[in-house]
Amino acid sequence: MAAQPPVITVDGPSGTGKGTLCLRLAAQLGWHFLDSGVLYRLVGFLALKRGVVLDDAVALVPLAAALPVEFRPLADDLEIRLEHEDVTRAVRTEQIGDAASRVAACPPVREALLARQRAMRRAPGLVADGRDMGTVVFADAPLKIFLTASAETRAERRYKQLKGKGNDVSLTALLEDIRARDERDATRAIAPLVPAPDAEILDTTLLGIAEVTDRVMHLVRERGLA
Repeated sequence: MAAQPPVITVDGPSGTGKGTLCLRLAAQLGWHFLDSGVLYRLVGFLALKRGVVLDDAVALVPLAAALPVEFRPLADDLEIRLEHEDVTRAVRTEQIGDAASRVAACPPVREALLARQRAMRRAPGLVADGRDMGTVVFADAPLKIFLTASAETRAERRYKQLKGKGNDVSLTALLEDIRARDERDATRAIAPLVPAPDAEILDTTLLGIAEVTDRVMHLVRERGLA
């Protein structure tokens, strides 16, 4: 059997810099990019749009199994298109982030999205951003990164990001949402948000994205992936 294309997994909670790091790694390496969190956000987005209860597995699975999604990587961002419509801003709200966390706790939804995520493993390689990329989806990945940062730092980053895009947000509310989502993600029965045993853990609280990227690229070269 031919060797599988290599995968670099980057897991961790929101606000740690995962998305930007993964886009930069994919661009530098010339690899494919998977933002698994967007898939869950899209399921949550469609569920809310169609009035589906967020813990109704019977109704959620068809949404997850037939997502007509297209990713278009940009410089340090990602354009997300659903049914040919740009929904990038619509799915990046805190409401949709909360919905994503809720539908991700539904085992049948996770199962429906599993094969879809694994199918994105194509030559020359894949950079996968998520919460269970290194523990479940690509457990054989040759390099696994787990990013972490304080809840306060992550809330401030998210606040600046949303304010910069013209959203009216509350820093206090963001911090409360992040703490609640962390608790839910870390304690769910299926694929909880924890580092893989062989993951490289990197705290980004005091690090800029350039330094984080440099450190991870050093690991990439150490593993012979570039």
